[in-house]
Amino acid sequence: MSWQVFTGLAGGVGLFLLGMQLMTDGLKQSAGKSLQQILSRSTSTPLRGIASGALITSAVQSSSAVTVASIGFVNAGLMQLKQAIYIIYGSNLGTTMTGWLVAIIGFHVEIKVFALPAIGVGMLMNLLMTQGRYAAIGKVLAGFGLFFLGIDLMKSGFSDLQGMIPLTALEEGGLLGMVVFVGIGFLMTLVMQSSSASIAMTLTAAAGGVVALPAAACMVIGANVGTTSTAVLAAIGATPNARRMAAAHVIFNIATAVVAVLILPLLLYLFTQLQQQWMLDGGVATFLAMFHTGFNLLGVLLLLPFTTRMVNFLKTRFRAAEEDEARPRFLDDTLIDAPDLAHKALVMELQRIQLISIKVAEDAINTEASFSPRISADRFVLDSLSNAVGTFASKLRRGHLPEDVAESLPHALAATRYFVEMAELAAEIDQQQSQQVTDLSDELGQSLAGMRKLAIVVLDAGRLEQADEADLPTTQVLEKHYEHIKSLLLRAGACGQLSGRQMVTMIELMKNIERLVKHAIKGQAALRNFSQALQEESRAGAVEPDVGAL
Repeated sequence: MSWQVFTGLAGGVGLFLLGMQLMTDGLKQSAGKSLQQILSRSTSTPLRGIASGALITSAVQSSSAVTVASIGFVNAGLMQLKQAIYIIYGSNLGTTMTGWLVAIIGFHVEIKVFALPAIGVGMLMNLLMTQGRYAAIGKVLAGFGLFFLGIDLMKSGFSDLQGMIPLTALEEGGLLGMVVFVGIGFLMTLVMQSSSASIAMTLTAAAGGVVALPAAACMVIGANVGTTSTAVLAAIGATPNARRMAAAHVIFNIATAVVAVLILPLLLYLFTQLQQQWMLDGGVATFLAMFHTGFNLLGVLLLLPFTTRMVNFLKTRFRAAEEDEARPRFLDDTLIDAPDLAHKALVMELQRIQLISIKVAEDAINTEASFSPRISADRFVLDSLSNAVGTFASKLRRGHLPEDVAESLPHALAATRYFVEMAELAAEIDQQQSQQVTDLSDELGQSLAGMRKLAIVVLDAGRLEQADEADLPTTQVLEKHYEHIKSLLLRAGACGQLSGRQMVTMIELMKNIERLVKHAIKGQAALRNFSQALQEESRAGAVEPDVGAL
């Protein structure tokens, strides 16, 4: 009998998790752009940021999706860290919606009456309409049915489990017993990687009489702390802003948990009175759902006045990786599932690579008769960033990319290749200039200076994000300058002004400068094409009325 009870519980948890995954995936697919648009527009004030985080998390049933989107906006420079933290506050409130769904529907409605038809209709929609919003809605319906079917199995399992597990000793263990139940809730979330699943299990266990109300409240607190494990795991090896966000998430949840445990008797009394005054039916399950929302709201109210101090503290941490130029500042694996945010991050990182390559090139061209040690260090930085871009683009390509994003990726890789080759040419130029002859005719000296000046003009134009390719010298102009200088060098060699070796070295030097400038123009064009694809995608997203999907 006990074996059947435990297998039933395991099956209920499995169905619940599968339903949550289908619901989350479907909602993200049908309302992904709306989520990003609302987040970007709804953080002008702390209250709006908290409200948008709570509403979107409630809608998509995934705090991780909201957190990832917030990290993406911070990395792309579209949102400040402080604004993103307000969204994290709201996201913690939004996760409490699962408890209310379980309490209101799971214990008051005959679940199989609507769960099984929802699964059937949802999967039929998903099979017949393999793409588009209706397929995503079908996935949501099927997930919704599995979600409540799992709750029904857990209810039955915990009803049969009542009295089989002796927890009375722990429930009477005072503060130590409370800490133990907080740890149980934390471990449940850590193992299942879903606070919603552990909250649902806690509610059904309490409703089935397996654990007492104070113990169940402690488990809810522990499950709330367990949500930080996902953010911490995602932040390992991630960008500094991602780790700051994860740290803010941990600080909020742990501070809220500590306060809730310390004043638990007061909270239990307060919410008991509120449940009686508001005449809320549902018994233990409704009480725990209200308790979950209440202590998270308490945490927001307690930490809201200290948010500015927390942001200033976090900005002094995780600086080592940020100051290391060889590590990407905008690329983050958490953005892979959000192609438009990943696209923005790639644009930002490529612009950074371009600026480094321009600096290397100008350093080489302007450094005469000496070798710049900085060029070698910058080449290492560019090689590392190039590998990071290639790896990120590969991971992005393996996902389900929109057609415009997939078609624009080659432009990103082409731009990276041109910028890295600029650094390689800069190293050759720097070495060749250390052998340059200084005693030259005025005509030849002016022509060499003109070539360098032309190169600097093109490179400086590349620093401007809105630089117009039409305003830059063309490759034909570069070739004409090079051919003129080449003829002067050949004449100088024939007249004995230069040795054969000096003549060849200087011809190669001018050729490398010409090639470097051409690479700068081609890299700028490739980056512009990649960036324009992002702008076209944003305009298309603005036209499409996705907000209604929420």
